Amino acid sequence: MVAGWFAGDGNDFRLLGTRCSACASVFFPREDTHCRNPGCLGGELVEVALSRRGRVWSYTDSRYRPPSPYVTDPELSWEPRALIAVELAAERIVVLGQSVPGITVADLTVGMEVEVVPGVLNEDAETTWTTWHWRPTGVTA
Repeated sequence: MVAGWFAGDGNDFRLLGTRCSACASVFFPREDTHCRNPGCLGGELVEVALSRRGRVWSYTDSRYRPPSPYVTDPELSWEPRALIAVELAAERIVVLGQSVPGITVADLTVGMEVEVVPGVLNEDAETTWTTWHWRPTGVTA
């Protein structure tokens, strides 16, 4: 888990971004030092919970093991995951993430509504590495 990128459980699960108080630009991943908007003189950056739902902007499947900070065991077989770019209309940003297990590119269409849910990247006897996943609305698995 990357600290400060998400919080909560179940229906309270949210991605966390920051909003510039001067220009209202929203950033994810969060920005804690300065406004990234080149036209802004800068303002206080305030943490905001992002929208839980958005629409598929684009998608693809991954055919490689992801680099760090993702943790994978090279001894185990690798299964591709759908990667989904989701447009959050209220924030006017696109956030990339993996699909929930079992959803493939064949299940996705541009414009489909999806929601953010908690997910697991990897786990062992001592640690569970958490992340977010995108799940098509109406899917319970």
